[in-house]
Amino acid sequence: MIGEGALRGYILEEVLAWLLRSSGYEVLTAQDDGEQAPWKVLERGNHGLVVRGRGAWHQADTLGQFRYVPPFSLPIRLFVEAKFTRTKVRLSTVRNGHGVVHDVNENVMTTVSTHSGPRRPRTQYRYSYAIFSTSGFSRDAQEFALAHQISLVDLSVPDFQKLRDLVRTAAKDIHAAMLAMPAADLPTMHKIRNYLRGPLLNLREEPVVTDPKVTAPLDTLADSLRSRSTLGLVLAFPAAPFVLGLATDDLYGFVRYALQHPTHSVRLRRLSGARPHPVWQIRPLEDPAAYALTFGLPEQVEAWILDQETSRTPRTRVVKESMLSAMTLYWMEGDHAHTFQLRYTAGEIIEQRAGDRESWHPSSPLQSPMG
Repeated sequence: MIGEGALRGYILEEVLAWLLRSSGYEVLTAQDDGEQAPWKVLERGNHGLVVRGRGAWHQADTLGQFRYVPPFSLPIRLFVEAKFTRTKVRLSTVRNGHGVVHDVNENVMTTVSTHSGPRRPRTQYRYSYAIFSTSGFSRDAQEFALAHQISLVDLSVPDFQKLRDLVRTAAKDIHAAMLAMPAADLPTMHKIRNYLRGPLLNLREEPVVTDPKVTAPLDTLADSLRSRSTLGLVLAFPAAPFVLGLATDDLYGFVRYALQHPTHSVRLRRLSGARPHPVWQIRPLEDPAAYALTFGLPEQVEAWILDQETSRTPRTRVVKESMLSAMTLYWMEGDHAHTFQLRYTAGEIIEQRAGDRESWHPSSPLQSPMG
């Protein structure tokens, strides 16, 4: 039987797929590959979708494609893996993700011929991998991920608490129901996921779980998510080998401001102190009350930025010219993709320490810059 921890992770992956639709992420199924062998790269396996690599077919529980294509690039597909555990994600998980994405990106045969027809091009994609964790990542997992461009997204920040609670409750109720079932009646995770994709993603794949003791918690979860219109997760793309998962409890407050100001300056603060985990907060420089976005950073990235042994001038240059100078976000409105850019300078990166009082009035003096 599926353990409760694994169940939380699988359910979380489906919820993330639903949340990421606003960033242009659309979950793929085998039906989205209309090709025939040998051009086909997506197939339906015994336990869900599989994607073809150079050396093997790989299980892809949650694989999506972004509806926008970056300039001078291939269409981007993203593997999403979620871990809802009490311990940090370890190196083995990140290494497995790297192995998968490396193999599918090595499947570079551009043309394929058959005995009955001419050679023809094969559609190519750029595959990436993101691991979402509610408990952070080990040091070696972070270092390996940064070296191999595996994105690590921290879901432990306070703004994700509602999301974590909803997933935890659903998994607990489903697991309790399954404990009372005969072994022969236990649903597979594939059936559970297929059922949840109906109300969340409008994907109706078979087979699905039918036992009301299992479907009721899934329906409750879907209803709760849809009713929380302000619950948001937006992907941000800095000039760095990872993506950021930005959380907000007022998603449309951010969207309204960004639609009016597609490119605008922001203030970036690291909130430390009473929280068990450092949190970064973004607010618009000209109108700080318009919205707030928060995110967590892997400790190794944060250590680089906040290294107190480095003088301010080199650190400012690193921040300005490398990962912390601007981030790009996409927002889907129907079939149209809006592009937003949040810009910031090292002078606007401020650390609010425990006990500090802050004011967001535009005329308020800046607090001491980090370093």
